[in-house]
Amino acid sequence: MLNTSRIIKFTVFALLLFVFGCKDTPSKNDYAYTNRLIDETSPYLLQHAHNPVDWRPWSDSALEEAVAANKLLVVSIGYSSCHWCHVMEKETFADQDVALLMNEHFINIKVDREERPDLDHIYMTAVQLMQGSGGWPLNVILLPNGKPVYGGTYHTNEQWKEVLDKIINLYQTNPQKLTEYADKISSGIHATNVIEPKNDDTHLTKNTLDLSVKNWQKNWDSKWGGDLGDQKFIKPHSLDFLMDYAALTGNDTIKKHVENTLDRIASGGIYDHVGGGFFRYSTDPHWEVPHFEKMLYTNAQLISLYSKAYKVYKKIRYKTIVKETINFLEHEMKGQNGGYHSAIDADSKGKEGGYYQWKKEELKLLLKEEYSLFSTYYNLGASNSSEKEASLIIKQSSNDSLFSIQNDILPEKLVHLKTKWQELLFNERQKRVSPAIDDKVITSWNALLINGFIDAYKALGNKEYLTRAIALYDFIDTNNTRNDFLIHTYKKGSTQQEGFIEDYAFLIDATINLYSITGEKKYLDRANNLHTTTSTHFTDSVTKMFKYTKESKLISTLIKVDDGVIPSPNAIMAHNLKKLGILNYDNKLTEKSKQMLSSMAIYLTDNAKDFSKWSALQLHTVYPFYEIVIVGEKADSIADIFNSHYIPNAIVVASTQESSLPVFKNKYIEDETFIYVCQEGACKLPVQSVEQALKQL
Repeated sequence: MLNTSRIIKFTVFALLLFVFGCKDTPSKNDYAYTNRLIDETSPYLLQHAHNPVDWRPWSDSALEEAVAANKLLVVSIGYSSCHWCHVMEKETFADQDVALLMNEHFINIKVDREERPDLDHIYMTAVQLMQGSGGWPLNVILLPNGKPVYGGTYHTNEQWKEVLDKIINLYQTNPQKLTEYADKISSGIHATNVIEPKNDDTHLTKNTLDLSVKNWQKNWDSKWGGDLGDQKFIKPHSLDFLMDYAALTGNDTIKKHVENTLDRIASGGIYDHVGGGFFRYSTDPHWEVPHFEKMLYTNAQLISLYSKAYKVYKKIRYKTIVKETINFLEHEMKGQNGGYHSAIDADSKGKEGGYYQWKKEELKLLLKEEYSLFSTYYNLGASNSSEKEASLIIKQSSNDSLFSIQNDILPEKLVHLKTKWQELLFNERQKRVSPAIDDKVITSWNALLINGFIDAYKALGNKEYLTRAIALYDFIDTNNTRNDFLIHTYKKGSTQQEGFIEDYAFLIDATINLYSITGEKKYLDRANNLHTTTSTHFTDSVTKMFKYTKESKLISTLIKVDDGVIPSPNAIMAHNLKKLGILNYDNKLTEKSKQMLSSMAIYLTDNAKDFSKWSALQLHTVYPFYEIVIVGEKADSIADIFNSHYIPNAIVVASTQESSLPVFKNKYIEDETFIYVCQEGACKLPVQSVEQALKQL
């Protein structure tokens, strides 16, 4: 479909780019091609800045150009630590023949899904409607008006050229057919974002909640934990809900399922037993062979989960997981000036997981006579089928006490050996080429980490964790705010401005928790101000939910209500409204929270696994939810005691002095410290000991 003159023109253009597009100082950064991504700060976009494809970032001007030229758009979405994104970049987008085809017939746009989750959600929905599933890289072809006519994930070079040829031919010969198909897909996208507002709470009962969990339970993996599936993602918010549900209902079976899941994850290859931290997901049902990306949101949420689990199950391993994961984040993902980076790549020197895997001979040389015991304890498993060339993945014994008995080793000796082995392998691994780090600071993900630090402080009592939570909040407040609005990502030189509802929802949640743990009014004020912003700029007049963006120029308003690897921002907002309503004595906020939950009730019974954060709110609606209010000179120390306990249905607030805040009104008595157990402002008789208050609960 390409003539000789076109090829000559492109070659001349490429040469001109090479001659005039060079930097002032010739260096290793000189490339044959440089496209418009070169001015971006996203590591993912910069990975494609020297493709021969004429990539550009998403912008109004690119869309206007498509309309003016009546050209289709290729929108390719991925992220910097995505292995198959790297593969397709090298195989396909670096190919000149592919570039010639794309540049002549399309406006080509690259999107970092971590910078623009709104675009990712919209077009992922399109691909799921077209193909039944999705993934990354996400490649969609759009009409000039932004409506999708094709969507898929990874393509080989030949597959991609075949797709492009077919779409080009169809657009030239039968554009009406493409338009009709695009309209149908766009209608489907719109339908997935329509939630009928309801105020009927008759379905919010203990019975309906029990039924939803029972339906979900049919899909649980009783042996390996989590849900059944060929691949497994860790869903911290789901396990968090089930832990609370088991406690309030006294369901020991569910409590054991959560414990088994946590144990399997902690001992599997999905956890980095050498350097700490969790990988993104397991490529098998047994949590053994991970996909080797490390994401901030994964580790932030798992710090919270294992902190809570430590309070419930009292297992030392859970405490160790929390400490090691925090140490990993401090050493590997924290920026020089504060703020935590978004991701660590799966690849090292072009090999997926190469940084984390070991050859048998390599381990034997390092460990010498201790190799046999080491390999038994760590259940070494091959990551491929060729035993001779196998790269080994380190897993861990699930029971240290049993291992000590079976191998005639004193428990303290085993602890010493594990520390020695970890240090030995960690130091050796440090000599390797490290995976690349995506150094964007994402507001919502860092807010999750603020909560992680707070939860670790509550469970372990280490005040350094609280200090880190406060420092991280201060960083976000300083760097990720523009004119009283939040931005989604921060990186020096970045032009990103727009904050999404997930940024506001998660940061409100974090500031409420900071207020609860510190008693400092400035955090409650910040939470109230952020809520005012969301209410003013994000409320959807039709669904009464919160829109994903302040102003949407996309093909559909985006209302994100289901959980993914992070919880639904609307569900988080509903929790925030309930807590702010309690703390401010504002019934309008608690009623808004219940209204949002009522609108979601019909989805929960058969789909609890996708809406566990809503189920958690239902749990706090059908069972009592308390505010524990502590007032007096000993309030802070007593609050610390409450926070160290596992209480699944309460928020703790404390003040050492008289306060004008509604939650403390008429509760302060000079020279005394009293504990009030309340429900939406209605309090039981005040008591002076933690034991008495726990009995009232």
